[in-house]
Amino acid sequence: MKIRKFAALVLLMGILVISIAPLSAQDEPVTMTMWVRSISFSVQTLVDEWNATHDNQIELTEVPSGEFVTKLGAAVAAGEAPDIASIDLIYTPAFASAGQLTDLTEFVNQLAYVDDLSPAHMTLGEFEGRNYAVPFAAEGSFLIYNVDLFEQAGLDPENPPTTWTEVLDAARAISALGDDIYGYYFAGNCAGCNAFTFLPFIWASGGDVLSSDFSEPTLEEDPMVREALQLYRTMWEEGLIPEGASVDGGENFVNAFASGTIGMAGTGAFGIDNYKTNYPDLNFDVTYIPGKDGGTASFGGGDNIGIPAGSPYVEEAWEFIEWALSDDVQL
Repeated sequence: MKIRKFAALVLLMGILVISIAPLSAQDEPVTMTMWVRSISFSVQTLVDEWNATHDNQIELTEVPSGEFVTKLGAAVAAGEAPDIASIDLIYTPAFASAGQLTDLTEFVNQLAYVDDLSPAHMTLGEFEGRNYAVPFAAEGSFLIYNVDLFEQAGLDPENPPTTWTEVLDAARAISALGDDIYGYYFAGNCAGCNAFTFLPFIWASGGDVLSSDFSEPTLEEDPMVREALQLYRTMWEEGLIPEGASVDGGENFVNAFASGTIGMAGTGAFGIDNYKTNYPDLNFDVTYIPGKDGGTASFGGGDNIGIPAGSPYVEEAWEFIEWALSDDVQL
């Protein structure tokens, strides 16, 4: 009987200790870290809204686009990864297959609108039948041009270039204005930026960098690949592109055009939002990326969002992701 009473007393003391113990870190408000590439899709605005309406907070870090993949991979391997990462969707499979993203399948299966999410984004966020990332931002590439510079160069902004020859001629006319004004811009050291804005020149001309079954590169065989590269080379050799573009890892991919001294550049909706918000006096318009003799193409891109492996705040991070995907936020 005494043993039973003692056991009951120990159990009661344990319950009391638990009831008065301090809350765990997860029970208290937490501060999570989030990484985005320098093409940030207005993520800061989203994070600010979240921080203003939730106890759990997010600290946002913008990583240069050209360094994002390497830095995130190294951070996960070192156990120093952010709690949330917005990843260029084309790199999502690599992180998932390397075990560097948290399995989100159980969370994803509870989303009432899972069937409405972008199939392409979802496919790239899967590995071996499990979900490791979900859609965060959808994109398309196009050609943006400075209306004022077009007019100053004697070009008609109502009729932007529709062929490579017209792109080259417009770039020459704008560069001829002088005063450090250049006809064209691309981020020469940013693979993702160039895939996004250069490949459409090839596709619009009927070419491709891969075989029809995606198994073999066609960089040497496809004449449109060589000719598109020659277009860029000509603009570079003629000084129609700023010298600094050759080392741009994506840091100035958007902001270079915002300077008002660039005639044309490839960009996406993220650029439009940035210019409208931060450069209201910039007079610009957009058009399709043209093929050699006509035709148009665009690169469908964007970001997936996931939780890097090792985060101690998986549930809290998912709460933000689910909120970001909700109708109220999306609309």
